[in-house]
Amino acid sequence: MGSAAAADATGASVDQLTETYQAHYRSLLRLAALLLDDLSSCEDVVQEAFIRVHAARRRVREPEKTLAYLRQTVVNLSRSTLRRRILGLRLLPKPMPDMASAEEGAYDALERDQLRTALRGLQRRQREVLVLRYYADLTEAQVAEVLGVSVGSVKAYGSRGLAALRILMEGSHD
Repeated sequence: MGSAAAADATGASVDQLTETYQAHYRSLLRLAALLLDDLSSCEDVVQEAFIRVHAARRRVREPEKTLAYLRQTVVNLSRSTLRRRILGLRLLPKPMPDMASAEEGAYDALERDQLRTALRGLQRRQREVLVLRYYADLTEAQVAEVLGVSVGSVKAYGSRGLAALRILMEGSHD
């Protein structure tokens, strides 16, 4: 017996694997396409399946089952590819939306308009304190200095202004 015949007796030959590759590449690619979502991944999986079966060809006890081994390898590699993708997606940080939806933008604009209207309904000093404190982000001492009043007055105007603002905003949602 020659070496080729000995290889046939101990497993699938390179020639048999090459013939199987040529005859069944497209059907294995279609199989991968049913399991995966992009052509390049399918091609990679089918190619890797042939490489693995080629490396293990001596263990294929029944050479006529080479195609079955290839199909099973394509399925297993496709599963592994999907598992890696899913794991990768789970590990990625959740992206923040680039921009608010039109509905959110409209709702935000409505709230801002309601807030402006409610602020106009406050006493002048209450409105000034709230705008300087929360919009301009000044400390109570800084607001007192800007308005020429005491820190205690800023606290009082701020407290009463917030209470009045809550009432006015709740009334605008009804």
